[in-house]
Amino acid sequence: MGRRRTIRLKIIGLLLVPLASMVVLWGVITAVTATESLELRQYKTLWTNLRLPAYQLTTELQRERLASARLLRLKTNSTESDVVAQRSRTDAAKERFKQLSSAPMNTSDRIHAQVEAVLAQLGRLEPIRGEIDAGLAARLHVVETYNGITDALFGLHRNVAFVDDIPIYEQSRVIVDVGYARELLTREQALAAGPTTTAERRLFTQIVGNRRFLLDQALGELDAGLRETQVSLITSPAYQRMRIMEDQIIAGDAPAGWLSTTETLNKSFQDAQLQASSLLSERAEPVADSVLQRAFLLAGTCFVLVIVSIGFSLRMGNRLSRELAALRQAALEVSRERLPQVVEKLRRGETVEVPALSVTSTTTEIGDVGEAFSTVQQTAVEAAVGQAQLRDGVGHVFRNLARRSQTLLHRQRIQLADMQHRATEPEALDDLFRLDHLTTRMRRHAEGLIILSGATPGRGWSKPVPLIDVVRGAAAEVEDYQRVIVEPMPGQRLAGPVVGDVIHLIAELIENATVYSPPHTPVQVRGEVAARGFALEVEDRGLGMSPEDMAELNARLASPPEFDLADSDQLGLFVVSRLAARHDIRVTLRGSPYGGTTAIVLIPAEHVSDPPAEPEESATEKEPASEPAREGARSIRVVQSD
Repeated sequence: MGRRRTIRLKIIGLLLVPLASMVVLWGVITAVTATESLELRQYKTLWTNLRLPAYQLTTELQRERLASARLLRLKTNSTESDVVAQRSRTDAAKERFKQLSSAPMNTSDRIHAQVEAVLAQLGRLEPIRGEIDAGLAARLHVVETYNGITDALFGLHRNVAFVDDIPIYEQSRVIVDVGYARELLTREQALAAGPTTTAERRLFTQIVGNRRFLLDQALGELDAGLRETQVSLITSPAYQRMRIMEDQIIAGDAPAGWLSTTETLNKSFQDAQLQASSLLSERAEPVADSVLQRAFLLAGTCFVLVIVSIGFSLRMGNRLSRELAALRQAALEVSRERLPQVVEKLRRGETVEVPALSVTSTTTEIGDVGEAFSTVQQTAVEAAVGQAQLRDGVGHVFRNLARRSQTLLHRQRIQLADMQHRATEPEALDDLFRLDHLTTRMRRHAEGLIILSGATPGRGWSKPVPLIDVVRGAAAEVEDYQRVIVEPMPGQRLAGPVVGDVIHLIAELIENATVYSPPHTPVQVRGEVAARGFALEVEDRGLGMSPEDMAELNARLASPPEFDLADSDQLGLFVVSRLAARHDIRVTLRGSPYGGTTAIVLIPAEHVSDPPAEPEESATEKEPASEPAREGARSIRVVQSD
């Protein structure tokens, strides 16, 4: 069962859902807008601390790639010294990039991941250098290795260029594409820095096509302020001359002046790209200020609306909470005070008058619920009255039927006793004994109806009776009395007023043991003195019962439930629990070592007395416990001690 909460707490929780949603929405709007402004302001910081070092490192890697390709084509002292010097500049740019990229910046996980990818690619630099120095690397492999490093750097540029301002993002993306076109140009330089192989020309042709397509597409997307410099470059005579040389290289030639021409264009493209990137970073600052002002205005408006909504919701919630609390109090009064008092008065036979339930409320639904509670109260009272009348009527029917049956059975037993005295034939006497035993059982069932009706059976004794005779009398009232073994027990006596009820109680337990055990198995009854009275055990050798069923039956025996007419299969259980409760006798069921069930009956010490010091005449001769004198020897088997 879940934890219970008050009405006020639940109403506040119900109101907190939309209020919390509004607060969260306000916070999200404010955070998103402010984040957008901060990202735009951070654009310049990222340019200074990340993109610019990345551009510088890319440039040094492009130069080292070119120097390495030339060294592999023509290994001279001059090319070796150029490679050594260029590697030194590349290492300096790499260390600067590592230092600045490791500085704490408010960047996304995507950018951090791309920085890690760049650093992982830079780890390939030393191995490829070793292969070049050892002369084990082919030119194409060297070029492609450097290409992988620069591709990672341009991936970083594209991630850094991603900002929430669409115009700035679009232009920044195009500038990155222009820079990548320059990167493709430097790859052309490295591949065509001398005679080329078929594989190198094939890759060269792909790079030329990609560069031309990328540059033509980017120029169409640049705005006027950024396009002018790029257009002037691609319309220059040097660019046209380079295109002619590209076609010649694709055809298999090695045109003179290729390196000088492409180096000049590479420097011009680099200057134009840095100028465009700086211009974009300056554009981001006024846009960021405008976004931040809009964020403050929107956040303030939303905050006022949230405060007003909270105040109104709490006021309405308090009013509704008070009305529901009043309804709850009225309902508790009905369930805890009025109806229990009505039921108690009805049990005592008194007349009841229940005032109508009144709940004052300005809410239609709560008023309707109050009226419904009043109707339910009246209906419950009427049902309780009807149930009490029905219970009394059933009790009267039980008593009347039982009393009539007792009268007839008493007359029948007198006649049977007279017939037994006159009988001379053993067969007829035996039949009369069986009929007398049947009459005794019928009398016990009639007494059971009286007990269920709440009355007391008329059978009783004035003097104490030995418990051994009480047990014998109980066994004589059971159909399968031949299976009952009554073991010897101490001579303690049972007080006369409780003898009849104890006989009935033990008889019900013995009969239950005989019914729920195989016909060929015995039912043993034994008794002994206990610290708090006298304990009797009725043990069968049946199939037993599950722990759950046994726990349920023990609970019913300890606390007698209200008699239910629908539960007629357990009349004996109701009778036992009623009799045990009447005399404070404790009845407990437990498992038997033989697999069956053992019923333990603990009779309080106040009902038990010690045997007399001198032998007395058997109580059964004067007042037999259940008239076993005629059948005792034949129907009850007593285990004799050695």
